[in-house]
Amino acid sequence: MKAMSNLNVLYEDNHIIVVVKPANVLSQSDSTNDDDMLSIIKRYLKEKYNKPGNVYLGLVHRLDRPVSGVMVFAKTSKAASRLSEEVRNHTFSKKYLAVVHGVGLKNSDSFTDYLVKKSDNSSYITDSKSGKICKLSYEVIDKCVGKKLSLVDIDLKTGRHHQIRVQFASRGYPLYGDQRYGFSDKKQIALLAYEVSFVHPVKKEKMIFRCKIPNKGVWQYFNCVK
Repeated sequence: MKAMSNLNVLYEDNHIIVVVKPANVLSQSDSTNDDDMLSIIKRYLKEKYNKPGNVYLGLVHRLDRPVSGVMVFAKTSKAASRLSEEVRNHTFSKKYLAVVHGVGLKNSDSFTDYLVKKSDNSSYITDSKSGKICKLSYEVIDKCVGKKLSLVDIDLKTGRHHQIRVQFASRGYPLYGDQRYGFSDKKQIALLAYEVSFVHPVKKEKMIFRCKIPNKGVWQYFNCVK
């Protein structure tokens, strides 16, 4: 396939490239053989710089297939190693916006749970510390009482499998459009990775990248995104 013609590049230098992943595009290839961001960006770089042979591109973090938002990729192995270390040390920060069912959440709170990933690619919370610890904090920034929906700003402390989706659903506030942990209503999941921040792997500068909040679909119910 050709490189994504409308690839949304927020930043690029010799070491990293920051892009916006559309909803329903894979972060990396899987058994479906559907197109994925890693392959799309490799083709983009190959065409842009007329590179012969294979193009190196390091996957630093992932977003679930239905989730859209900002992603950072490394253009060198050194950058990949340093960014991966930031992810491990929790100095690579990711913030999300999500629309959840229900309006009874506290205005702000933190969740700490232990998460287990199952063989069917789903996750669940366990009382046992045999699971992996997962943490997030959130703030409710708007409500649509008529639709019984809340818009939450989430600061993700750990990056576990389906963490945000499971932590909110387990408390009775599943994400809008979450087919796996919420309602089978055929809606697009309302989860956006709107911000990433990290220290540049070579320049050592703090960098923050954000993408726009959609103003259509379920997002339009909230005044702060109109």
